[in-house]
Amino acid sequence: MSKKLENRVAVITGATSGMALATAKLFVEEGAYVFLTGRSQERLDKAVKEIGKNVTGVQGDAGSLADLDRLFAIVKNEKGRIDVLFASAGYGELSKPLASTTEKGFDDTFNVNVRGTLFTVQKALPLMNDGGSVILNSSIAGVKGFPGTSVYSASKAAVRSFARTWTAELKGKIRVNVISPGTIDTAMLSEVASQEMKDGFVSIIPMGRIGKPREIATAALFLASDDSIFVTGIELFVDGGAAQV
Repeated sequence: MSKKLENRVAVITGATSGMALATAKLFVEEGAYVFLTGRSQERLDKAVKEIGKNVTGVQGDAGSLADLDRLFAIVKNEKGRIDVLFASAGYGELSKPLASTTEKGFDDTFNVNVRGTLFTVQKALPLMNDGGSVILNSSIAGVKGFPGTSVYSASKAAVRSFARTWTAELKGKIRVNVISPGTIDTAMLSEVASQEMKDGFVSIIPMGRIGKPREIATAALFLASDDSIFVTGIELFVDGGAAQV
């Protein structure tokens, strides 16, 4: 049985843990060679070791244009092309009401989620194969009104807007789609959410549970592979129904 990403080259940003790391692992399982990035060299080395083969780790911050230039120079030198780009790196302060939002919090969030996403895709374009797939990482926060998330939610809504514009600009050449996860059981979630908060999240999820990183990975695989060859410009919610009802 052929693998869905056989001989394809993928770049995944912010992939040292959670959903993006699960995606990197699945892409390699399905035949891809993956370049992954992260800000921490230690965590990056650990992720590369976990994946084990067909992977290169490149330390860098998605909000730094110099780091992005270095990333794509390495990709060009080692593989010469990109078939799949998953712009996954993200940042956000939760539980920050409007009254306590700071200039730094705003700048840090938009620098990674909006500026970083735009320039990640822009700088990848010269290496993208015709027929390639760009996947952007948004969130159900982009369409929901959760208290204390005004900056984060706005940044994710901007990511959704990018996909619409780029689908129109790149039509016939590159597909651009968005994954919008709901609440997913990652180490980052455990760092910021108490059990009481997790129970609150579950209460608004029709499927009655928090999602798993692998469930985001399988959605990304669909958008990366020829299974979605006639799919572009969509926002794929992987949220147990939380943003749908």
